[in-house]
Amino acid sequence: MRDRREMNLHSHLVVFFLPLLLLLSISSSAAAISLGSSLKASNLEQAWNSSNGDFSFGFRPSGVSSSSPSFIAGIVYTGGVPTIWSAGGGAAVDASGALHFDSDGNLRLVNGSGAVVWESNTTGRGVASAVLDNTGNLVLQNSSGEPVWSSFDHPTDTIVPSQNFTVGMVLQSGRYSFELLSVGNITLIWNGNGPNSDVVYWNHGLNTSINGTLNSPSLQLDPIGMLAVFDSKIPAGSFVAYSNDYADGADTLRFLRLKNDGNLEIHSVVRGSGSETVGWEAVPDKCQIFGFCGELSICSYNDTSPICGCPSANFEPVDPNDWKKGCKRKFDIGNCSIGITMLELPNTKLLTYPVNTEVYSMQISGCQSNCRQSSACVASTAPSDGSGFCYYVPSGFIRGYQSAALPSTAYLKVCGQVIPNQLQSPDVPRQSEGRNVKAWVLAVAVLVTLFALVALETGLWWWCCRNSPNFGGMSTQYTLLEYASGAPVQFSYKELTRVTKGFKEKLGAGGFGAVYKGVLTNRTVVAVKQLEGIEQGEKQFRMEVATISSTHHLNLVRLIGFCSEGRHRLLVYELMKNGSLDGLLFKTEDGHSGKFLNWEDRFKIAVGTAKGITYLHEECRDCIIHCDIKPENILLDENLNAKVSDFGLAKLINMKDHRYRTLTSVRGTRGYLAPEWLANLPLTSKSDVFSYGMVLLEIVSGRRNFEVSAETNHKRFSLWAYEEFEKGNVMEIVDKRLMDQEIDMEQVSRVVQVSFWCIQEQPSQRPMMGKVVQMIEGVVDVERPPAPKVTSMVSASGTSTYVSSNVSNFSTTADSTATPATPASFSSSLAAADLTSGGRNLEKTTSSLLESRYD
Repeated sequence: MRDRREMNLHSHLVVFFLPLLLLLSISSSAAAISLGSSLKASNLEQAWNSSNGDFSFGFRPSGVSSSSPSFIAGIVYTGGVPTIWSAGGGAAVDASGALHFDSDGNLRLVNGSGAVVWESNTTGRGVASAVLDNTGNLVLQNSSGEPVWSSFDHPTDTIVPSQNFTVGMVLQSGRYSFELLSVGNITLIWNGNGPNSDVVYWNHGLNTSINGTLNSPSLQLDPIGMLAVFDSKIPAGSFVAYSNDYADGADTLRFLRLKNDGNLEIHSVVRGSGSETVGWEAVPDKCQIFGFCGELSICSYNDTSPICGCPSANFEPVDPNDWKKGCKRKFDIGNCSIGITMLELPNTKLLTYPVNTEVYSMQISGCQSNCRQSSACVASTAPSDGSGFCYYVPSGFIRGYQSAALPSTAYLKVCGQVIPNQLQSPDVPRQSEGRNVKAWVLAVAVLVTLFALVALETGLWWWCCRNSPNFGGMSTQYTLLEYASGAPVQFSYKELTRVTKGFKEKLGAGGFGAVYKGVLTNRTVVAVKQLEGIEQGEKQFRMEVATISSTHHLNLVRLIGFCSEGRHRLLVYELMKNGSLDGLLFKTEDGHSGKFLNWEDRFKIAVGTAKGITYLHEECRDCIIHCDIKPENILLDENLNAKVSDFGLAKLINMKDHRYRTLTSVRGTRGYLAPEWLANLPLTSKSDVFSYGMVLLEIVSGRRNFEVSAETNHKRFSLWAYEEFEKGNVMEIVDKRLMDQEIDMEQVSRVVQVSFWCIQEQPSQRPMMGKVVQMIEGVVDVERPPAPKVTSMVSASGTSTYVSSNVSNFSTTADSTATPATPASFSSSLAAADLTSGGRNLEKTTSSLLESRYD
């Protein structure tokens, strides 16, 4: 034991000091820059280089078009892309400008006139030389080689690997800044003026398992593309994000950059390629970036690209070539003599609150009229989310976000009548009177003809469809369904009763409620889920539905619409023709499954499921923890493509309801629950990783993970499977129905090992889902997993619960009044109940413990 501790200590010391030793060796090997050296903007070939040739410090064109060229002094990666640091934050000088390393140790950027644009302020601090080291850090050092000033300590808009970004440092790009807070959060800030200064529009916190304050946190970007916050309290780091080309390419530089559009992104550039790729961005929806469009402008999307525009023709752009400057009213409402009108903007919200807003409770009509009558209100927003709130904007930075998925309506004051935006407004030349008459007659003839055709077509359609039971009610809704940009359709309860024929054909039931088959008027076959135990208000329910509907991925089931009438809460999903994975994977009571899945199909399902969960955890705007990953919630389309269902529904259930406090609740299913759930510890995305690991074992074996039989020596299957893996008997784990099939044993072995990594007892030992995908697909090597320490005892009723694999240490006295003071006491209580009564007290014990958790 002592030797092991010494080895662990030695490994930790090596990990701690190796980067420091490497940095010192790199710095010592780089060529020194002597006092009195200079770089000139007129000579772009002149540069100070790192010894490995990866980085150079010199001038480059600023890229700003003007009559006279301008230049920026900065550190660039090989090939000219990217600039990782620039003197003065990108301050430009003319062609006669220069960068001087003065004899007094001061580094100065000067214009052709001699005016100082930027300086390091290191005069009299003993600077003897400078060096650009192999990490891209420009260091001004004294005669002993100790750093006095470095570019890493004064970042501009970029962070590179080996660079520590600490509290107090700021990345700046235009009006945007990025900071690390003392609590470990990272934030994006829009720097305005007056009352709207320092608007935090993105704030990313640490993992929920990290509690309390930190000592001296720092943000670091790993060379393989992982971004994490480190502190003495979290030496292993708290994961923040990772690039989608994580660990790819040995000659790839990854860097974190604050863009001038306000987004924070991880970029990658291959040595010598001269081009950058984006691997991660903090705000995928750029319209949500505060100030992305200027004041009084509206942000929307044209296909996939965000565009800025003025609300109506009552406004005009300040600068058509720079939408950051926004729009302005053509007529000032403060000196309006022709009357104030409210411009109505459907499907639009003003991105101003909670900054400088006033909140009132009133109807939508009052939100418009009261603002119009109030001299202090210049704009208002009615969210239309069931809350009954109305937001007044008395003044300040006003900007709107428009999307077909938004139920809100915004109102802006304008002087005079509302003038809608026109795509084209060409000048119409004056025509002779005779020509005007001819044009008028022609127009009337065309209109009459069109009217006749429309009337004929409408009559024929009515004659054919008038006897249809579905005629009428939902045509408008389905037009929206077919042509809107993915917004969920709101159905009435009567409509869903009709399309399901009175909820006649039941497809199944789960923790959330029963699911029925339905056919919409446009012949779309759907699955209608009746939600049970939903106690949330209208506002909260619609917000969660909006979140679910805006989550789109190839491996996620698509939400089509919803119903919310009183206590009737239903969700309408696309129907998967092959049902859920459990129906195809496991044998039924008669010993058969619905359809045989070969290994190729199983591997595809495993990868697809992992990608769907990865999207929920790591690629959504906010991390969505599923809480109930199991074969029943993995649906398969006609091509056996896996789609994860029921994501985002865990938030809808009222956990105070005693009906949902057992292990069969939506917060997990027996056999798939992570140990931390039962131990009353915080749930994280790693809880889903555990559940996925159990599903992965089931995909390989074709049997339930909690099954106990003579074939597994009466041990829980996952424990028995690991023992067989240790013996080299991987084929013993594989579904016997695959024995006469062609199997890729390399894939099988890889999948089995990944499953054991996923079901580790400690969440920190489980990989992130993005890493799981890479390990399954063979992108990264899979190390040999340690033995899973969590196993299960199965009761006589067939239910299971997680306890430690060392069962002999537990007391054999049942105690249904135990409280979850510690994870050990929780597991012990469940084990005792299971061992002494054959499972009869399990439900009672579990219910007691769960009540203490949610009360």
